[in-house]
This record gives sequence, C-alpha cells and structure tokens, in this order.
Amino acid sequence: MNTSLRQVRLYARAFPGQWRHASTIAEPGKHKILVVGGGSGGLPVAHQIYNRFKAAGKSLNEGDIAILDSAEYHYYQVSRTLVGSGLHAKTDCRRPLASLIPRHLALVPENVKAFSPATSTVTTESGRILAYDVLVVATGLKINWDAIPGLSQALADPTSGVSSIYSYDTCDKVWHDIDRLQSGQAIFTQPAGVIKCAGAPQKIMWMAWDRYRRSGRQNKIQVDFYTGMPTMFSVKKYSDALNALREHRGVGGYFSHNLISIDPSNRRATFKTGDFAVEADYSLLHVTPPMGPLDVIAKSPIADAAGWVQVNDGTLQHVKYDNIFSLGDCSSLPTSKTAAAITAQAPILTENIYSVMNTGKPDPTRYDGYTSCPLLTGYGELMLAEFKYGLKPKETFSTIFDQAKSRRFFYHLKKDVFPWAYWNYMVKGEWFGTSGLRRPIR
Repeated sequence: MNTSLRQVRLYARAFPGQWRHASTIAEPGKHKILVVGGGSGGLPVAHQIYNRFKAAGKSLNEGDIAILDSAEYHYYQVSRTLVGSGLHAKTDCRRPLASLIPRHLALVPENVKAFSPATSTVTTESGRILAYDVLVVATGLKINWDAIPGLSQALADPTSGVSSIYSYDTCDKVWHDIDRLQSGQAIFTQPAGVIKCAGAPQKIMWMAWDRYRRSGRQNKIQVDFYTGMPTMFSVKKYSDALNALREHRGVGGYFSHNLISIDPSNRRATFKTGDFAVEADYSLLHVTPPMGPLDVIAKSPIADAAGWVQVNDGTLQHVKYDNIFSLGDCSSLPTSKTAAAITAQAPILTENIYSVMNTGKPDPTRYDGYTSCPLLTGYGELMLAEFKYGLKPKETFSTIFDQAKSRRFFYHLKKDVFPWAYWNYMVKGEWFGTSGLRRPIR
C-alpha cells in the first residue's frame, strides 16, 4: 500500500488547510491499523505495532498504520507539574506532532466525529470515512473546565491567583502565582471521580509548601488541601504516609469536599460536602477541574455505561468488537490514568493485536493494572507509588527502599530521567517503563 505522488496531491486538494505530513498518507480511506489519537497512548503504540510486525519478518507497508489526530502539538503532560514548580519551561513539554511521525506511519490530520464498529469505519469531522482492519482508540479524556462557574474567567485573569497545571496555557501561571504569594491562604483542590494522574493535585501542593518553607514564608502562608476523595490517596500504604506528612507539615485536610464554584472578585471558593456548601477565602487557588470521557466516545457504540471505551481488563480488547482495542485515559481499564500505566499497557495491546491478526485470538499475556504515580513531596524528594489492580502495591525498588518514604533518587527519576526517556524513547515506542528499553514480551 505504497503512497503515490498522485494520491498525495489528491488528498492535499481534497482537504485544504489540513495537510501537514504528505509523505505519510497512504491510500485514502483504508488502513490495516487505525490509531485514533496521537497522544501518550496512541503515538507510542503505533510505533510498537509497526516494530512488532517488523521483528517477526512481516513488515507492514508505509501507511498501513495511520494516526488520526488534528493536534498541532504532542504534549508530555507529566512535566506540567515541573513547570508549575519552576523547574522546567513549558515549551520543553511539547513538540510538533508531525515531527514525531516517521514516513512509515501515516498522519491523518483530522479528529474523529463518529465510530461505526459494525462496518469497521470511523467518520472524521470533515465527513471523510476511514475503514480499518483493527482500530486502536487512544483519544484521552475531557477536562470539564466549564463545570465550575467562575473558573474559566479566573484562569484568564493574570491577577486572579487562580491557576491549574492541567492546561498547557496555565501551567506556567501556577509557578507565577506560587512564587509571588507572600502571605495568606493557599488552597489546592482535587475533585471526586476519575482524573488524570490522581496524585498530581497534591504534588503541586507539596512543591508550593516546600517553596514557602525554603523562602522563609512558611509561617505566613497557610496551605490547605480540599479533596473530593475520602483519603489522601487510593492506595492505603501511600495514603497513610501522605496523611502523616500532611499532619507533620501543618497542611489542612478537608476530605469529601468538591469545588463547585469560584467568586474571583471576592477570592472565595465554594465547596460541597455532603448536603452542605462550605465557603473558603483564598489568596492562591490551584484547581483540578472534574474530568470525564469525550462526548464522541460516550455517545458511541464502543462505550460502556460510564462513557469509556469498554475493553477487557487483561487483553485491552473490546468486549463486543474483536477488532477494537483501547488504552490510556479513554479506556475502561480500572486503574489510575497515568503515562506509567500506558508503558505497561502498550506492549500487551501490541502483542494482542499481532496475535489477533495472525491467529484470530489474543495472546495469553495479560495486563495486571500496573500504574505509577511519582509523588513529588518537595524539592529533592519524591515518594514513588506503584500499584496494580486491587490497589495493591507493585513496587520496582521494594527490595532496596521503602517506597512510602520520599527519596532524592526517586526525585531525579521524575525530574531528569523520565522526560529524557519520554522524548528519546517512549514516543518512538522504545520505552517500556519498569522494563526500560527491553520489550517485556518476547
């Protein structure tokens, strides 16, 4: 299925203004494997699938694997906490998506509008129909900024004291607000329910607390954590350690408190706890907005009742459509939604696709729910939480360290090693998390 110059020109004329990577477009409308989403799940897995077939001596042709995504940039979202802590520049967190896609992969610069699993097709926002033999859904999730009245207005105001690491546009505002605060009340929020990296809301809180301690402002600024969750963390081992840390540092803990509105003019936040509304004044407010599935998935035949792509917990194969797979934030996998989880999911998904396309059955290897949350607790210290299904710890360094204790070694993994590995290896499908550069399945 090699791309001809004529096909390239036809595609460019048919879709003006959307053309960015002509050399990778294959036969319009048909791909062996279509990956919807070019983020931290879709891009690495597209590479891994291609590499798996090549290693088996069954190389795919240029364009047999296509990535469907209109994004201009690919983001390393994990680094936004480091940006908010003043450790990285936010421009280091992104690269042009097209620059990360080699010639043997096709980039279709559009977004999906509808899924038609019965006919093995998707429809793009321009109305184009793409057919596939196998579909991989890796669209990520939706951040519901408008679900909190007053939030969008406050984020747009550089003097509001309200910020969030969950947006590329505002992650540097987080550091600006933290660093300039000299006294008052600093509130950090986390909603109930599913979010990206459930530890991130308190990571930035701990970094702010340590910044105030190191700059002599500790006694002038009260730091409080308002969370919709009943505990500090979902895994008891780490939750107990984090709660002890919170008490030792004098950080207020308000559990089962969900942020429901912001009054920017009066710097007042309103939380709901049970049947009651509670107001709190703030000098600085860091917001983690509620999140959920994308509408295009939630309203499609491939979604479960909650709106996520409904896949088998072990194989990552759709429970109804055998030629559909999913990983990352958009999937129904009952584990924390992190980049670390994707490093464990991608090889399993890849092997199962290879097996299904060659034998009609998935590989016997199963995903065990592994995920990780590197919890920054200050400058030069980090608690490395690693766990699997059932919220059971599954730790890489347990024979050497107690991972419920913060360590400088873990801090440098997060700050220095992981970003380097991401841009040099993970986006190329060559980083496998705890297995490093060695593919865990042979």
